[in-house]
Amino acid sequence: MVRNVIGSVLALAGATAAVWSPFRAWYDGRHGSEYRIADLFGGITEAKADVIGSILLPFAFAAVVTLVGVVFRSRLLVALAGLTVLGFTILWMVRVGQAEGGLTISGDGTGLGDGVAYALGGGVLLLLASLVMSGRRAPRRSLPLGEPEPGRHTEPWQPADHMPPGGPVDPDRPTQPGYLTPDDPYGAPTRTSDVPPWDQDPGQQPPSHRA
Repeated sequence: MVRNVIGSVLALAGATAAVWSPFRAWYDGRHGSEYRIADLFGGITEAKADVIGSILLPFAFAAVVTLVGVVFRSRLLVALAGLTVLGFTILWMVRVGQAEGGLTISGDGTGLGDGVAYALGGGVLLLLASLVMSGRRAPRRSLPLGEPEPGRHTEPWQPADHMPPGGPVDPDRPTQPGYLTPDDPYGAPTRTSDVPPWDQDPGQQPPSHRA
């Protein structure tokens, strides 16, 4: 529970940073919302994009995916949002580097701006949130009364009045049908006609069965 709360806070912070980043300077004072999505695949141009057709669109999509992932506690969706933000940011850096002949960082407003830092930081926070979250736990299936849990071997329960007289039957006790003593402690039925004389020589055969 605590991990899900911390992960949700990190995910929301990362999504907020990603959506805010296009409204900051990305390169030479140019905001990220001025870069067209098509320029990321065909090359950076000087043409300015509409807000909807700018790099803001994939970041807004990532924010929506993050909200759904937080609501359903889905680590996969949060990680997907983080990969989307990082993927588009890195793709933009590659295209700008190709167009400018390299990327520079300076403190006078030229080169990479703080918008790129917001985007990269937001993507990293989303990935970190997906690792922190514990996700949803599978509901525990309720078992019918008397059914053992899977993987656990238990003997079937029997009421005390179903127990044979004298306790449970010993499976190792050698018995032969028709040769039980009258005082058999296991309560089995006794056929006196088949009881051999116990004082006879063990080597002798018992008397033949008489109908």
